[in-house]
Amino acid sequence: MPPTIPGFTYHRVPVADGVSLNAAVSGSGSPVVLLHGFPQTHLMWRHVAADLAADHTVICPDLRGYGASDKPAETDGSYAKRTMADDIVTLAHALGHDRFALAGHDRGALVAFRAGLDHPDTVTHLACLDVLPTLDMWDVMHGVTAAVGFHLYLMAQPPGLPEELIAAAPDAFFGHFLDLWTDDPQAIPADVRTAYLNACRAAVPSIVADYRASAGVDLAHDQADRDAGNRLRMPVAVLQQDWGAALGFDAAALWGDWAPDLRHSTVTCGHFMAEEAPADVAKALRDLLAR
Repeated sequence: MPPTIPGFTYHRVPVADGVSLNAAVSGSGSPVVLLHGFPQTHLMWRHVAADLAADHTVICPDLRGYGASDKPAETDGSYAKRTMADDIVTLAHALGHDRFALAGHDRGALVAFRAGLDHPDTVTHLACLDVLPTLDMWDVMHGVTAAVGFHLYLMAQPPGLPEELIAAAPDAFFGHFLDLWTDDPQAIPADVRTAYLNACRAAVPSIVADYRASAGVDLAHDQADRDAGNRLRMPVAVLQQDWGAALGFDAAALWGDWAPDLRHSTVTCGHFMAEEAPADVAKALRDLLAR
């Protein structure tokens, strides 16, 4: 059995036709939903979730296509961030919460971002960790600095080759990011690393579909919102590594175009900040919830 978050109760909640999400829930008080990134599962929030559960209802799902959640076949829109955001709203409603705060890391932050734009009366506060909105991400990646995002280009290719290449050496592929993107290897202990690799190995087609959507339908949705002048109406916190200047763009300014009520800050750690600097992340989320 993979590790779980101690003190959390696990639920399997139907959110769409043929799709149920695995979700860990604990605590009481105003609800906070925490969405994981790549190549992880809900376990990445284990430290922060335990902290917040002291005075909040904390919900940590595996996104569709990841972890122990269902992995539907790729069709038009099945892995759009709009679809995945709808999953999260349905999940929260099924657990009794009409309004909730939402935080996401990496891929989960893109789902959270879309939920904030599509469901402004449902998402009360929004936090996005170590990512740029899809439209801005593709705009700023160019030249040799884009090599850091080689996986984005690989998984943007038509179905077939990306899945075959990754499935041929899944532990090497997903493990590469766990190794490269962390400053503190001890932050991801062996049992959690094994759980991540096992989960990813079983989810290659759906993970690729998630990324492929960000080079297609997600990009179209972001562009439509930008053209319409739609912006995030709730208080927003963005936490990032200090990588913006190194890659030649102003991350805070890019986020500011989407979020009028923005607090942007950097965290001194690697990409997996909820595991490497959980106290900093928990404090930032508490500060957001107080706004």
